[in-house]
Amino acid sequence: MSKRPILILSILTQERPDDTDTITDEPYKVVLFNDNYHTFEEVINQIMKATRCGRDKAEMHTWEVHNKGKSIVYDGDLEDCLRVSSILEEINLKTEIQTS
Repeated sequence: MSKRPILILSILTQERPDDTDTITDEPYKVVLFNDNYHTFEEVINQIMKATRCGRDKAEMHTWEVHNKGKSIVYDGDLEDCLRVSSILEEINLKTEIQTS
């Protein structure tokens, strides 16, 4: 039996100083945090429901949350981010909306 290589995906984000006095047109982002209560399947299904993404993308976010402690699961305008965050929190997932 041959072993197949494992592909590890990594998303790099750039940290910027917090400047609350500056108003920009940049989108907001929904950050999903890890917990010890939900199964992978629960998180995958809720990400798909909230962001309307496919299973592959939801699985990638779920693994990133599990391995790194958090993942940016959505970005867009504030109204859309509030909707996505609300759906994720329906099953008590921990989220935060941040500015990009």
